[in-house]
Amino acid sequence: MTEVPDTVVLIHGLWMTSRCWEFWADRYRDRGYTVITAGWPGMDAEVDALRRDPAPIAELTIANIVDHYATIIRGLDRPPIIIGHSFGGAFTQVLLDDGLGAAGVAVDSAAVKGVTRLPFSTLRTGWPILRNPANRRRAVSITPKQFHYRFTNDLTLEQSAPLYDRYCVPGAGHVLFEGAMANFTKAAATKVDFANDRRAPLLFIAGGIDHVSPPSINKSNARKYRKSAAITDYKEFAGRSHFTIGQPGWEEVADYALEWAATAATKPEVRSRDQSWT
Repeated sequence: MTEVPDTVVLIHGLWMTSRCWEFWADRYRDRGYTVITAGWPGMDAEVDALRRDPAPIAELTIANIVDHYATIIRGLDRPPIIIGHSFGGAFTQVLLDDGLGAAGVAVDSAAVKGVTRLPFSTLRTGWPILRNPANRRRAVSITPKQFHYRFTNDLTLEQSAPLYDRYCVPGAGHVLFEGAMANFTKAAATKVDFANDRRAPLLFIAGGIDHVSPPSINKSNARKYRKSAAITDYKEFAGRSHFTIGQPGWEEVADYALEWAATAATKPEVRSRDQSWT
């Protein structure tokens, strides 16, 4: 039997910092896990500080973000559970493909290279950055209204405002351009081997009303792994927005992610009962 993971590594996504994991981190620590919530390189500062000076964000690339987490994970005593949200979900896939982690969960995942489905809502969410090629070298802010459409469309604009203030920072233009252009880039940083039989078990979690990474993207991404003997699973939560990690009822999502990963890491033959998504 594989050694039971004792650590969870949480990876945030675009327009967020590791603060977005505050509820999940506390819940997992209460269950006895060591929880690592390191931000992207240079992004461990407070939200207000990054808004005042977003220079560290502007310099980020997918390769240096993934390398940052790979270094952290390789320094651990045993392979951890890796859970990533949004772009963090794409990074989780890359890390697992590189042989890291005991199990991975991609929550509302950004697509990796090879996933071609592009709903209009997804294109709309990236447009504030993608509309201007010069943004490739910038950190680009979004407005409270844009945040509401992307993250908190289950709420009113007024209810969303405090969440914008607490969590939202400028987004790394280069990261979004890399993700958007991956299918046209031979050596894209989000390239994975979908047929890799050796990678750790991987779960996709999708939110039913997510505008950024709707279920169609997550299903399409998960199906790419059909030729692999490694476990790939999918779970959809109805009524969940892109901010499912902080949306009321987040506990159900957090618990499902952890329990699935802990079980799959130690008993790789375990799969979900419902495989209809394939």
